[in-house]
Amino acid sequence: MEEFKKRNAEHHENASSKETGNLNESAEMTVEANESVELTNELENLQNELAEQKEKYLRLYAEFDNFKRRNARERVELLQTAGKEVIVSLLDILDDCDRAELQIQESGQSGDAVQEGVFLIFNKFRSVLSSKGLKAMDCKGQDFNPDEHEAVSQIPVTDTNLKGKVIEEIVKGYYLSDKIIRFAKVVVGL
Repeated sequence: MEEFKKRNAEHHENASSKETGNLNESAEMTVEANESVELTNELENLQNELAEQKEKYLRLYAEFDNFKRRNARERVELLQTAGKEVIVSLLDILDDCDRAELQIQESGQSGDAVQEGVFLIFNKFRSVLSSKGLKAMDCKGQDFNPDEHEAVSQIPVTDTNLKGKVIEEIVKGYYLSDKIIRFAKVVVGL
């Protein structure tokens, strides 16, 4: 009987230790589930933060790239038009050269060494300005364009093909690197 009591006691011990083990396992599973949920939440938070930082980085990189392009474009424009003020001030001298050349040609004297020297200087002056990006407008016979031409006057014309066209160029217009630096002053057919 004693043996029976012993076995019964061992059986109760085993049963109570199994219940305790089950309770411990259940508690451990609950703790693990809570830790798993916390880790999942923390992982999601870190992924969201990483996505935000990545977006900020991409925006900053794009902004810097745009800044570099804009800066390079401005630098090129500055170099192209660096001498604009000097060239604009030389346009009056160029006009005087054109007038002098026209007067020399109209005088009828040709072959004079002085005249040839003057023409050579005028052509050299034009070629230097041309090498810096200066280009004269070709206006005569073209349609009047208020974006390029300044109408000084209008004259009636008999030919209908000349209506609205530039009849005469009073003052030449010029481009510097494809930008207008002086509008052409013209007479337009009416």
